[in-house]
Amino acid sequence: MQNKNAVLRARAQMYKNIRDFFASRNVLEVETPLLAAHTVSDPYIQSFAVQEHFLQTSPEYAMKRLLASGSGCIYQICKAFRCEEAGSMHNPEFTMLEWYRLGYDHMQLLHEMDELLQLLLDRPAANVMSYQSLFEQHFAFNPHTATIDQLQSCANNEQLNLSKAALQNLTATDWLQLLMSHVIEPKLTGSAPWIIYNFPAPQAALAKILPQEPPVAARFEVYIEGIELANGYYELQDASEQKRRFIVDNKTRKQNGQPEVTADTRLLSALEQGLPDCAGVALGLDRLLMLQQNLASIKDVLAFPIEHA
Repeated sequence: MQNKNAVLRARAQMYKNIRDFFASRNVLEVETPLLAAHTVSDPYIQSFAVQEHFLQTSPEYAMKRLLASGSGCIYQICKAFRCEEAGSMHNPEFTMLEWYRLGYDHMQLLHEMDELLQLLLDRPAANVMSYQSLFEQHFAFNPHTATIDQLQSCANNEQLNLSKAALQNLTATDWLQLLMSHVIEPKLTGSAPWIIYNFPAPQAALAKILPQEPPVAARFEVYIEGIELANGYYELQDASEQKRRFIVDNKTRKQNGQPEVTADTRLLSALEQGLPDCAGVALGLDRLLMLQQNLASIKDVLAFPIEHA
C-alpha cells in the first residue's frame, strides 16, 4: 500500500501541474456529463449502455456543444469508459485529459501537447513526423497511395502473428492500421515522444480533411516508448459531413455485426449553430502516469483496477 500511496500523491501533483499549465494560458476548466443520451459511432470503440443512456468514451461531443455556445478555450480532466478487455494498457474505466484551443490547427496544438509532456515527464522535445514519412522510413512506400496487394505483401513479409480469419476481407485502412499497430508503434521508442501527423483521409474520425493530393486527415497521435497516449484533431466543423460520417460508421458497424448507434443530434445541432475554428486533443492520464512513474501496468497507477472496483 505504501507504493500505492506514493502513486496517489504523484497523480495529485500531476493534476495540479496540468491545472497550473492551463490556468497560465487562460484555458477554462469545465465539466460535462459522464452519462448521456448518445455515444460515439466509431466502429473501433465500444460503449457501455446504461438503460437508455451511455457512459461516455470521451467528453468530446459535450465539449463541442460548449464551444459552439461560446465557452472559449476549454479543458477537462474526467473519467471515460470503453468496453474493452482489461490488460496492462487498458482499464474499462480510465482518466482522460481533453482540451480545445480556438484558432489553432492540429500542427499548433501538437506543439502545445509537446510542451505539456516536457513539463509533466521531464523528457526531450518530441520527434515530429508525418504519417507518410513514417511509412516511407519503415516500408519505403507511400501509405496514401498504396494498393491492398502492396500492403498485404508488406504484412506477409513482416510475418504478423495473426490468424488467417483475422486477415480476411481487410480494407486498405485495415492493413495500414495493422502495420502501424503491430510493426511501427513498438519501434517508436526512446526518451523523446513521437508525434505523428496527417493520417490517411479514411482515418479522419472527427478531423478535417486537408484538400491536398492525395487528401489527408488533419490529425495527430502521440506515442512514448511504443505506447499510444493521445489523439488530436483539427476539428471538423461541417454538420453535413459529420452526419455523412455517422452513416458510414454505422454501415461499417453493421458489416462487423456491431450494434448501430443513433447519430448525436445535439452535436449536429451544435455544428449547425457554428463550431469555432479549433483543434482538440484527448490524452490518457493513467498511461501518462505509468510512464512518469516507470511502471509496467496501468493497474499499478489505479487505486482500484476493474477486478477490485
